[in-house]
Amino acid sequence: MPKEKIVYVVHGIDTEGPLHESLSATFERLQDTFDINLTPSYANLQKLRNQEIDLDGRESVVAKFLDPSLLTYNETWDHIDKMLARILAKDYRNQITDSFGGGWVYNWFCLDHVGFEVNPRGKDLGYHNVYDRYMEFLDKYDSHEIDEMDWHFHPLSTYREAHRCATSYENSPHLHPILCRKIIERNFFPSVFRAGFHVERPDCHWFLEQWIPFDGTNLAVDNLEELEMQNDLRNGRFGDWRRAPSDWSVYHPDFYDYQKPGQCRRSIARFLNVNTRFANITQEETDKAFRNAQNGMDVMLGLASHDYRELSTEVDMAREMIQKSSEKYQDVKFKFCKAKHAFNQVVNAGDYAPLELDVSLYRDAGALKLKILTKSGEVFGPQPYLAIKTKSGRFIHDNLDFGLDQRSWHYVFDADSVLDTDVEVVGVAANNKYGHTFIKNLKADI
Repeated sequence: MPKEKIVYVVHGIDTEGPLHESLSATFERLQDTFDINLTPSYANLQKLRNQEIDLDGRESVVAKFLDPSLLTYNETWDHIDKMLARILAKDYRNQITDSFGGGWVYNWFCLDHVGFEVNPRGKDLGYHNVYDRYMEFLDKYDSHEIDEMDWHFHPLSTYREAHRCATSYENSPHLHPILCRKIIERNFFPSVFRAGFHVERPDCHWFLEQWIPFDGTNLAVDNLEELEMQNDLRNGRFGDWRRAPSDWSVYHPDFYDYQKPGQCRRSIARFLNVNTRFANITQEETDKAFRNAQNGMDVMLGLASHDYRELSTEVDMAREMIQKSSEKYQDVKFKFCKAKHAFNQVVNAGDYAPLELDVSLYRDAGALKLKILTKSGEVFGPQPYLAIKTKSGRFIHDNLDFGLDQRSWHYVFDADSVLDTDVEVVGVAANNKYGHTFIKNLKADI
């Protein structure tokens, strides 16, 4: 029986909660991005939108930067709630159904805003704040089984400003506490990831390669001219995917170059923005996805949005493009789906298998020890993720000791690691290559 030709459509939302931006802040971003120094005023804003000011050929790019749809933000949780009430409703999801009768699916890549000391955009700071809100929303609008919760991360800016971008995971002390808390306090460990500001560097690349099998950050575009017009995108500063595949293929990266196909184990998919200032999904790109599927490629069409903008505008735009492509390529089906499912269909030929570990705490010669044995499946990466909560409320990640069989791991709690008298909870989490997640939390009261 011939293989079905399917485009798997995945809508990934960088889920960051409310955002406020004043007029002066908009003009500050304008100066930072384009070196355009104008007095903040609604009159100047309108002139720029109408391309009435000479900007040496950058008029259309700046007009897009200031488009009303990009500057109309969900400034409060109430605004987001009202938006979700509309877009999570069954009748809205099913305005256009896929080839299998399914409605639109959202993948919520939740971010924790922590470690910041300056917060002029009014972001909701704190561990779990965004995640918990969305868990409540999905429950409220009966969407838990339809949508997927994934993970998004922003590196910490040098001066701890929540509205600034950064690239270093090594200089982000909140990275491991976030994951430790997710494991221990929320019984959550991600298998699908999107990088903040579309930025990956070697430290991020190698971090992901240890634990997270699926990465939806590739933002490769064929036209690089629009990137070079904007200061924060020029020369690969942010969102650098200039060397990555732009044909909608999903690839395993090279060890030293995350943009180059190679022999690493994790898979990277392409997600283009919807209605932003750069790297946007277009009808041409949507047609390319369907055309490649028609020619036998396994295609995952990733769409990227932010929850602080009106998502219905972006969903409507994307659905219209997908519908037009479907009419052109009528022997190609399309499916709205969760990211994990799409990755497995494209990378693992639709196969799926669980992961099961045996995790135990025990005492040996008076010392508290941890033992992890693989019962079934195979851990993605070299080791499971170890999370420790101390009695004083610290959250610590550490490396494990490796068994000779490469399927078991050990840890000793002592003065060289964490004193057993200080341990409250020990959490162990791991994924396999199919994105099946195992989590076990144990009280250290033996």
